[in-house]
Amino acid sequence: MQASKPCPHCGKDIVSYCNPTPTVDVVILVPGGADGEDGVVLIERLNPPHGWALPGGFIDEGETCEQAAVREMREETGLDVILTGLLGVYSDPARDPRQHTMSVVYTGMARDISALQAGDDAGKARIFPLSRCPETAFDHGLILADFLARHKRLNGVRS
Repeated sequence: MQASKPCPHCGKDIVSYCNPTPTVDVVILVPGGADGEDGVVLIERLNPPHGWALPGGFIDEGETCEQAAVREMREETGLDVILTGLLGVYSDPARDPRQHTMSVVYTGMARDISALQAGDDAGKARIFPLSRCPETAFDHGLILADFLARHKRLNGVRS
């Protein structure tokens, strides 16, 4: 969507675009990581909206989605992550109460899970068993449900 307003100095139209802001999230799989059950890394957010969430964040100008995903994982979890696939793109205009965002969501694995530590805007970083993830901020519950369904399908597990 495009909007315009007059320049306060010359009166010519200044055009601006009202587009969703691009973000990335990563579902970091930890095989056998929580009570022997496959788990995922979640962070507890320090800033609103509070709660548990997938690690992720905004894509910086000049950065690819993949670069942003790897950078955000390092900043929020201390982990060097290998991206293993694309889970999907989540773009519901109401997914983030702060503004309209769209998230490119990857799957990944940590090179060294022992490096897990909260950083940046994360108060805590923790591994949760896939079957016992807490309620999450944003639409991350939906993303985790999609990941779990795919994980079961790929591993031959029936619900």
